[in-house]
Amino acid sequence: LSTVLRLMNLKAKYGWSYKSFIELLELLKLMLPKDNTLPDRHYEAKKVLYPMGLQYKKIHACPNDCILYRKEFESLRKCPRCGLSRYKVKDDGRSSDEDVVDKGPPAKVLWYLPIIPRFKRLFANATDAMNLTWHADNRKCDGMLRHPVDSPQWKKIDGLFPHFGSEARNLRLGLASDGMNPFGNLSTNHSSWSVLLSIYNLSPWLCMKRKYVILCMMIAGPKQSGNDIDVYLSPLIEDLRILWEEGVDVFDGYHQQSFKLQAMIFCTINDFPAYENLSGYSVKGHHACLICEKQTSYLQLKHGKKTVYTRHRKFLKPNHPYRRLKKAFNGCQEHEIAPTPLTGEQVYE
Repeated sequence: LSTVLRLMNLKAKYGWSYKSFIELLELLKLMLPKDNTLPDRHYEAKKVLYPMGLQYKKIHACPNDCILYRKEFESLRKCPRCGLSRYKVKDDGRSSDEDVVDKGPPAKVLWYLPIIPRFKRLFANATDAMNLTWHADNRKCDGMLRHPVDSPQWKKIDGLFPHFGSEARNLRLGLASDGMNPFGNLSTNHSSWSVLLSIYNLSPWLCMKRKYVILCMMIAGPKQSGNDIDVYLSPLIEDLRILWEEGVDVFDGYHQQSFKLQAMIFCTINDFPAYENLSGYSVKGHHACLICEKQTSYLQLKHGKKTVYTRHRKFLKPNHPYRRLKKAFNGCQEHEIAPTPLTGEQVYE
């Protein structure tokens, strides 16, 4: 078991192909005594590790990103909103009954890897459980900003939710999402979306390590979900709500005791287009700035018909020398001050 696990780790780490991995297994099996139980096929190696592996959920989705076929939609064979078949069809029909099939490969798939069992496994390991309390036990407190725990946001959360902040093992997560081309070919338009979680309880030299960045969701292509990504995030949001509102019983391998684990989304990490999809705020048009909003300074190009955004100098300090420059910018001095960012209550309203 340990040998197969080590070999599979090396395969994933260095990107071995299936063919090279199978040839390595065959060679190792020849080198070992005849009565060895080392598998000689990739499939057999996966069967050995299956009881140890974390489960995943393969959820069928509407090709138009309308629904996931789960809960009340689990038994349907076509989308109740757009009428497209749940499974792939040979022709390009839209909504007629002839274009709806009862079985076959799904038209679109979401792979969801539940996060709660993975958090339980992290805390079951004594070393990982100790590392997850670094922010409370081992960090250097000298007023310098080295980690999100030193930020005002972290301290404000502790003040707003003292029950959550009093338990150092409660998790603060960063959610990242972006599209990618799984085939590595920039000439194709195929776009699959991954959703990752990073754990900010860990130290700066661990929280961005591959081991601790959790892939929790993969949205299959070929087209991106865009603003309908909330449909695909629903299984993850349900688990996060359980972790925030109720908590789950978890065994701490370092302290050798059970406790009620809670978690929250501390921040999101994404580029500007993905920010629009995740937040619902439009980053195009005349009011694209999420701080300035209706006060956004813009200019419509006469020939290119593009919208460009100007007067960025108002975000500089009042006495900054760039504010007085004319020729280097738009021919005017800048005396306006930056607008005040909206509070959470104002954004919600």
